[in-house]
Amino acid sequence: MVKQEFKAESKRLLEMMINSIYTQREIFLRELISNASDAIDKIYYKALTDDNIAFNAADYFVKITANKEARTLTIADTGIGMTEEELENNLGVIAKSGSLAFKKENESKDGHNIIGQFGVGFYAAFMVADRVTVTSRALGSGQAFKWESEGADGYTIEPAEKAAVGTEIVLHIKPNAEEDNYDEFLEEYRLRAIVKKYSDFIRYPIKMDVSGQRPKEGAAEGETPEFEAYTEEQTINSMVPIWRKNKNELTDADYEAFYHEKRYGFDKPLKHIHISADGAVVYRAILYVPESPPFDYYTKEYEKGLELYSNGVLIMDKCADLLPDYFSFVKGMVDSEDLSLNISREMLQHDRQLTLIAKNIKNKIKSTLLGLLKDERERYETFYKAFGRQLKFGVYNDFGVNKDVLQDLLLFHSSKENKLVSLDEYVARMPEDQKFIYYATGGSIERIEKLPQTELVADKGYEILYFTDDIDEFAIKAIMTYKEKAFKSVSSGDLGIEPDADEKQEAEEPSSKALFEQMQTLLSGKVTKVKASKRLKSHPVCLTSEGELSIEMEKILSAMPNNEGIQAEKVLEINVNHPVFQSLKEAAEKDSEKLGLYTQLLYNQALLIEGLPIQDPVAFTNDICKVMV
Repeated sequence: MVKQEFKAESKRLLEMMINSIYTQREIFLRELISNASDAIDKIYYKALTDDNIAFNAADYFVKITANKEARTLTIADTGIGMTEEELENNLGVIAKSGSLAFKKENESKDGHNIIGQFGVGFYAAFMVADRVTVTSRALGSGQAFKWESEGADGYTIEPAEKAAVGTEIVLHIKPNAEEDNYDEFLEEYRLRAIVKKYSDFIRYPIKMDVSGQRPKEGAAEGETPEFEAYTEEQTINSMVPIWRKNKNELTDADYEAFYHEKRYGFDKPLKHIHISADGAVVYRAILYVPESPPFDYYTKEYEKGLELYSNGVLIMDKCADLLPDYFSFVKGMVDSEDLSLNISREMLQHDRQLTLIAKNIKNKIKSTLLGLLKDERERYETFYKAFGRQLKFGVYNDFGVNKDVLQDLLLFHSSKENKLVSLDEYVARMPEDQKFIYYATGGSIERIEKLPQTELVADKGYEILYFTDDIDEFAIKAIMTYKEKAFKSVSSGDLGIEPDADEKQEAEEPSSKALFEQMQTLLSGKVTKVKASKRLKSHPVCLTSEGELSIEMEKILSAMPNNEGIQAEKVLEINVNHPVFQSLKEAAEKDSEKLGLYTQLLYNQALLIEGLPIQDPVAFTNDICKVMV
C-alpha cells in the first residue's frame, strides 16, 4: 500500500475546498447524502436499459450511524459502488465528478436527475474529519476497495472486504478545539436536524438508529408505569415533497401544515400558489401570501427570499433573486433541476434559468393577487392592510418602473364609497365631464373630510381618493396617469373646474387684485401668491401649492434627516364669497395695520388646517386677542 498524491494542481487547492468554498460546516452531511442518492440513482438508470438488473426501491437507502466512543460518523449507501479505478479517478482527482460524466451519458431518462456534478462535495467531509475512510464495492464486482486520506497529504487505496454492493464512508471526527465544537456532529438530534433542513426530500430513505423512552409492558392498571430505553431504526426524511404531488391530491390543510412545518410564519396563510412548470425552464414551487407581516417586516433586518432546492436538496435558505422587493412578503420554496449552481452549491450563477423562474413567479403572484381582489375582496383587503404599503413603495421605488405591475393592486379610501376602492373602480364610474382623478392627503380620513380644499370637487359630485399613508402621494406621482386620466390633488393650483360667473367677476375686480398684492407683500417669503379661491365654498381660507412638491410631501420630507429647508410653493387662497373677504377689503381701505393683523391670522389659520407648525404661537395668540378687544 503506497500513499499517493492527489492529482490536483496543489495542496492549496484541497485546502481551499475544505476551508473556503462552504460557509457552514454542517453542509458536509448534505453533500455526502447527495452523493449517496446519486449512487442509488445510477443503479436505477442502469436498470432502465439492463434487464439483468432489477430495481426494487425497498432495497435502496442511505444509513447514518454515529459512534461517540470511537468519534466516527458513518454514511453508508446501497448504491452502485466504485471500482478501484473509479475510487482513483473520482476521489483521487479533485473536481472530477463521476456523477457529471454519468449524467451526460444518461441525459433525460424518466425524470430522475443526478445531483452531484462538481466532484468537490465529498471533500467537505474534511471540514469536520481529520481522517476519511471510504470502503466501496461496485455493482457486478466481488472485490471491494478501501480509500483513505487524512487530507491534503494524499491518500491510499487497498483491497478490502465488504459483503454488499455500495459505499460506506467513515468520518473520524476532529477533537474539539477552543472555538470549535465538533461533538455536535455525533449527536443524534443535531444530525436529524441537518437532514431535515437540507436533505428531507431526497427520494430515498435516510435511515438512522433513533433512541427513546417507552413504558414497560405489564404494568397493572392504576400503577405508574416504568420506562425503558430503546433504540430502533427509523427513516428520518420525508422523501416525497409536497410540491411533487399532484394538486388534486392535496387539501388546504396540507398546504397550511407545510407552511407551519417550514416555519414560514405563525399566522394562517391567506392564499397558497402551487406551480408546476414544464416549459422553457422546469421548476416546481409552493408560494404563500401571509395574513400578517412578521414583526421585523418593515425593518432593515428583514431578509426576503424563497427557499431554493435543486432536486429536493436545499441550496439556499433565502434566495432573494427569486422575488422582487415589492413582493418580498411572499414565503415559500422553489425546486428546479435546471439551475446553474456555483461550485459549492450554496450560491447561484445569475443565468437565464434563474431570470425566467423569477419572472414567472412575479407574474403568478400578481395574477393571484388580482384574483383575490376580484373574487375574495374581504381577504384581499386583509392582505392589503398588512402589505399595501409595500406595494405602494414598489410603485414609487426605481422612479416608477414597476407601476404597470402594481397599479391595479392599489386600494385607497373613497369619499363616495366610504371604503377602499381600486383605481379601476374609480375610473369606471367617473362622469364624462370629469377630467382628473382627484385625491386629498391628510393624516386620517376624518381630517381629510374636513379639509376646505375638498369643497368644490365634492360640490361637483366628483369622487375623491383619500391618501392617509405618507407614501401614497409619492406613489401616485410615479404613476402619473391611469387609463389616460391624470391625477390631481384637491390642493393643487388648478383643479380644472371653472368657477361660477359671480365668483370670477369678484376675483377679477381691480380692488380685489390690489388687496391680494398687499397681502402677498405682507406674507413675503411665506407664500408665493395670494389669490381668490375657485375651490372654497363655506370656508374663508386655505393653502394650496404650485409645482410638483405638495404641502403634504413637504411635511413628510422635512421630517426626514438632512432635508431641512424643503418647501412647497404655497399659495394662500381667499374665499371672495365669505364675510371675511369683506372685512379684508374694509381694512385695506381704512386701516393698513388691521389688514396686516387679518392677513397674519388667516395665514396661521391656513397653516393649522394643513397641520403645519405656526412659526410664532405667542404672536398668533396675541393677534387673536387683538381681534377680540
